[in-house]
Amino acid sequence: MQTELRELTLRAVVAGIAFGILFGAANAYLGLRVGLTVSTSIPIAVLTVALLRLLPKRGEVILEANLAQTIGSASSSLATGTIFTIPALFLWGMVPPFYQVALLALLGGYLGIAAMIPLRRLLIVRSADELPYPEGTACAEVLRATTTSAAGGKWIFIGLAAGAAIKLALGAGMLLPSTLAHELPLIPKAELSLEIAPALIAVGYILAYRQSAIMVSGSLISALVLTPVIGLVGANLTAPLFPEMKLAIHDMTAGQIWSRYVRYIGAGAVAAAGIVAVARALPTMWSSFAAVVRGLRTQQGVAEETADPRDRDLPSWVVVVVPLLIIVTLVAVPGLFAGEMSFAPRLVAAIGVAIFGVAFVVVSSRIVGLIGVSSNPTSAMTLVTLLGVSVVFVLLGWRDPSARAAILTVGTVVCIAASKAGDISQDLKTGYLVGATPARQQFGQFIGAAFACWAVAATVLLLGDAYKFGSSDLPAPQATLMKTVIEGVLAGSLPWGLVGAGAMLTVCALIAGLPGLSFAIGIYLPLSSLTPIFLGGIIRHMVDARRKEKARETDRGVLAASGMIAGEGLAGVLIALIVTVMTRWKESAFTSAMTSMHFAAKNFTWITGSAAVLGGIAIVAGVSALLYRAGR
Repeated sequence: MQTELRELTLRAVVAGIAFGILFGAANAYLGLRVGLTVSTSIPIAVLTVALLRLLPKRGEVILEANLAQTIGSASSSLATGTIFTIPALFLWGMVPPFYQVALLALLGGYLGIAAMIPLRRLLIVRSADELPYPEGTACAEVLRATTTSAAGGKWIFIGLAAGAAIKLALGAGMLLPSTLAHELPLIPKAELSLEIAPALIAVGYILAYRQSAIMVSGSLISALVLTPVIGLVGANLTAPLFPEMKLAIHDMTAGQIWSRYVRYIGAGAVAAAGIVAVARALPTMWSSFAAVVRGLRTQQGVAEETADPRDRDLPSWVVVVVPLLIIVTLVAVPGLFAGEMSFAPRLVAAIGVAIFGVAFVVVSSRIVGLIGVSSNPTSAMTLVTLLGVSVVFVLLGWRDPSARAAILTVGTVVCIAASKAGDISQDLKTGYLVGATPARQQFGQFIGAAFACWAVAATVLLLGDAYKFGSSDLPAPQATLMKTVIEGVLAGSLPWGLVGAGAMLTVCALIAGLPGLSFAIGIYLPLSSLTPIFLGGIIRHMVDARRKEKARETDRGVLAASGMIAGEGLAGVLIALIVTVMTRWKESAFTSAMTSMHFAAKNFTWITGSAAVLGGIAIVAGVSALLYRAGR
């Protein structure tokens, strides 16, 4: 007789919450830096197994570790939606209170979980042959491997240490410049640049060569084609050229040209790619909705009648009550919106959440089954949501600052819901493969979201207090894009020529068979951020070429890369915390001591000149060698 394995235990819940908070904070920092987040299920699963091995043995731990990674991964999806939208409020000067950010994250997370529950049997069980869920399948393989052998888990800790140490040396100790740049001869305003960031190299390793190459191609077009062309066109102009209102082009640096002009081209490229991605998903949306309706009719009562725990979901009333409570809360609680918000805009915003939220939960749950969580185009879904709601607000004559807040609120909840639905879909696939109970995983996701929302909100507000969103330290590229879209639709102030040119670049990429969204993100993000990502992709390509089998998510290099991302992210949050303390208590002995050490000082580095260049190259080479060694 087979013994039932332990699953929903206190130590699994505590481990999931703790690791979720850590990786959620790290992912929030990464997303605000470069506009990308990564799946954290695999590293949390490995860390949980390592932790459970240190505790008194109580039999097989695979289901406990699976539940912990299910709870822990909830934080990353909440971080994704929050950092893609909320910083726009800071850029508008409408700094939200802590409870507002946390509750919006909670509402979006709960909507995504509840709306995905009736899709489980259709997507995870019945469509198992059609939808591989690559990251969920890989996580199941990792769980099986790590619960039988301790090999590989050490690379997460090595990556954690390396990422944190380098970030503290560069970001806090100001040992070296954080970016290396070189102007190209003969091509005016053309500049190659490389940010010294282990996390970005690690992201490239996880994304692999093709996707990182496509992204850096878009960024090279921005840096070496668009920026020089604009510089040549404006070389003889003495007056500013719209949309810039102060500086003439010949007085601008390459970075200023990119910020004032090329960024709008990138915004148009991303918006077009998002619209195309959603348009392509329309058949999937329709077929999925039809299948869900049929499933709800035919499966009524199945969850209560089945004796197999591996086919048991949470009660059906959860699917109905939770979304209804979310919509009612958005309508009834004015404090969830920044600024003064009357009843009518809140009602329209809540209806927007219901329509776009449920639609994109279905799309996201199915898309991740094909391409995985890390490639889930939630930013594109959010863009389409913002465009749709903005048009409705314009037609109703609502254009004031509070209208911006209402539109952004819709985008925040929908983005988090779509991200959360994709995350729980992958987790349920993992559970399906290792024999877990779906109802317990779904309950665990509710627990994870309830704790993670506060940690993510605190991280975002802390980073916003220590740094300025939109600055070189914390660009918040996705939130800046959302802000641009909302302002452009409400005020009609977008430079549509530049936006249209970016859209045409995306069309050209699609004609050539390239993934439009990856290419467009490359155009929108600075080359300094994409160069290390491409370097990581090259390392992954070298590892794959030397292995007999293709390195997938089970590759130990991915574990080391995940550790680097977490280490650098946590170090960045720690630096922000210390900077905030120094800002609040300027006259304290602690602040004086930190200032004397040039802690996180601007425009100061201990090593300069050619020595700094060599030092930066040495760090990049060391990180690359570490990932290559782990992958081999």
